[in-house]
Amino acid sequence: MKSIKGEKNEKTLSILCVISLFFTLFACVSSESDKLESPIYTGEKLSGTLRICNLGEYISVGIDRETVDIIKLFEEETGIDVIYTTVDNNESMYAKLTSGTVNYDVIITSDYMIERLIAENHLASFDAASLSNYGNIADRFKNLEYDPTNSYSAPYFWGTVGIIYNTKYVTAEEAKSWNVLWDQKYRGKVLMYDNPRDAFAVAQKLLGYSINTTDETEIRASADKLKKGNFIYVADQIFAKIPAENAYLGVCYAGDYLTMLADNEDLAFSIPAEGTNVFTDAMCITAKSSCKELAQFFINYMLDAQIGKINAEYVGYATPNTASMALLDESITSNTAIYPDNVDEMVANKNWERMFHLPTATIRLMSELLTEVRSK
Repeated sequence: MKSIKGEKNEKTLSILCVISLFFTLFACVSSESDKLESPIYTGEKLSGTLRICNLGEYISVGIDRETVDIIKLFEEETGIDVIYTTVDNNESMYAKLTSGTVNYDVIITSDYMIERLIAENHLASFDAASLSNYGNIADRFKNLEYDPTNSYSAPYFWGTVGIIYNTKYVTAEEAKSWNVLWDQKYRGKVLMYDNPRDAFAVAQKLLGYSINTTDETEIRASADKLKKGNFIYVADQIFAKIPAENAYLGVCYAGDYLTMLADNEDLAFSIPAEGTNVFTDAMCITAKSSCKELAQFFINYMLDAQIGKINAEYVGYATPNTASMALLDESITSNTAIYPDNVDEMVANKNWERMFHLPTATIRLMSELLTEVRSK
């Protein structure tokens, strides 16, 4: 015969199971739209499938009940299915896009890569200005060098590259220079981005070169400088290593700093005095897309003020969307690590540089040299 204690435990367990099932069902039927002040799209349901490729950790994915999963929201409101994938960096995206083994409709990638994809006819042109939400984009992010007629892209986020560091181990004074990455006392505790353009840009600025140099002597000198560092080469692994203090400092995109700061309040961010890269990432339609109208529809959806606000709050990067900026809390927009107030001045004097597409021979050389550097 079962004891009274056992019966009570079983009854309690049954009740808990019912409660758990209720909340599970509630979570399943509740919609992403419930988290919005108002719907983004209220028109007729559409049909079709969009294949979207983005850089990693670069869209609101709704990890809890308060945050919005933008891809699910888009599917829910429009009826369009999305096959969503991510890559670690621009070079990986380029390799996949040009391999012929996968097809995408929309890609989100960086300025210099967009310039390359345009030159190699991998992108489809579209009239960004005809999109109803394109007017939300600030003029300073239009007609940039990588797409001077705004015919192939719509801005997504922008930012700078700097040093993220743990103030328990690294001082603010040290972080004013890229040199700190080579300091032997931090040996084995320094992260470097595992892609040629970002890694070489650090060494190039430290040595006084342009990040767009095509001079082989300067490129090889930059590789030699990288060889002298004892770096851990990473992509999205930075999000785990820095907050957990498995590394004390590293090269970091400003927006990622804000994300990691939420996990470790001892972190800080610095843009070194030698200069840096200021970048713009944008949404593009591929030349092989079989549903270009739906792709434009998605891009326009992403340019909505409310979507831009949700994304900016989640990923931490600076939005080029003025309508979204107006909705953000001042604590975000006044953060000079994310929204530096001297961008135009620094770009004008070439201390901060935009990356341009480089000749194929230069790209190949940098890739080969970085492989050598990593294997030293």
